[in-house]
Amino acid sequence: MFNDKTILVTGGTGSFGQKFTRMMFDRYKPKKVIILSRDELKQHEMRAQFPENDPKAPIRYFIGDVRDKGRLMRAFHGVDYVVHAAALKQVPAAEYNPMECIKTNVNGAENVIDAAIDNGVQKVIALSTDKAANPINLYGATKLCSDKLFVAANNMTGGKNPKFSVVRYGNVVGSRGSVVPLFQEMIANGEQEIPITHKEMTRFWLRLEQGVDFVFKNFHRMHGGEIFVPKIPSIKITDLAKAMAPDLPQKIVGIRPGEKLHEVMCPEDDSHLAIEFDDFFILEPTILMSTAPSYFKSMLGEEGKRVVQGFCYKSDTNEHFLNVKELQSLIQ
Repeated sequence: MFNDKTILVTGGTGSFGQKFTRMMFDRYKPKKVIILSRDELKQHEMRAQFPENDPKAPIRYFIGDVRDKGRLMRAFHGVDYVVHAAALKQVPAAEYNPMECIKTNVNGAENVIDAAIDNGVQKVIALSTDKAANPINLYGATKLCSDKLFVAANNMTGGKNPKFSVVRYGNVVGSRGSVVPLFQEMIANGEQEIPITHKEMTRFWLRLEQGVDFVFKNFHRMHGGEIFVPKIPSIKITDLAKAMAPDLPQKIVGIRPGEKLHEVMCPEDDSHLAIEFDDFFILEPTILMSTAPSYFKSMLGEEGKRVVQGFCYKSDTNEHFLNVKELQSLIQ
């Protein structure tokens, strides 16, 4: 699918974008990968891994912001596939700077949709978050709004290209701003205790490679309008602290502004929309789509079935939890 195609990643200098680029060049032979981000320093640092003059890994860097529709219109010219990864993601920062979060996560999503349609892009996948399900913080609310925009955008195209879908997953091991690098830094600095927000807190957990691979597969399986949710394990934050610092005591510091005790990826209120496959779920659109595809069968031929009414895919009731030993192996 990706061979001899041009792929653009918004927010492409982040953890996801860098891993996506590496795996793209390792597995496929794209015509070009375009990295669009607003941080010239991160682009400079990324060039050390992916120089622009490498014929085996053709890449271009665009300075730009998803808030700037004009820049997106130019950057999307000649692009076949788009991964929309750009977002303001820090929960406390969004609580204190709500309008900035809205400008990037909501207005930016609208700009990406318009630029994709006007430039004849074939497919777009937008990255979402478990915090978009039953959101209690502004970040989650903006990502829920973004999800709705991308799903509804399929009606703007009348069943033609581009197709728009959403990928929703939980915390990524080692990604920027996540708890693992924070704990690692504290341990390296000789801290005498590990801060824990709440002793009962749980989170969904996956490796960055899993997240990228899930996005790759969903470009193949998408009809347009789906929200894809992978089946992934959960962790207890206290177990993570034990795995990383078994000899240090844990200090309860309280839940941060806008933070949940447990996360949800398929809310109970959406159980009538949820379709279960072997290793993932699909949430059907809440609105009638112009093409009305059958989401019970993916474009790869995978067949799913409706979940029971009242089903909820939640981090504390997940069937699969990682234990301390498994976490140590995963982090290493």
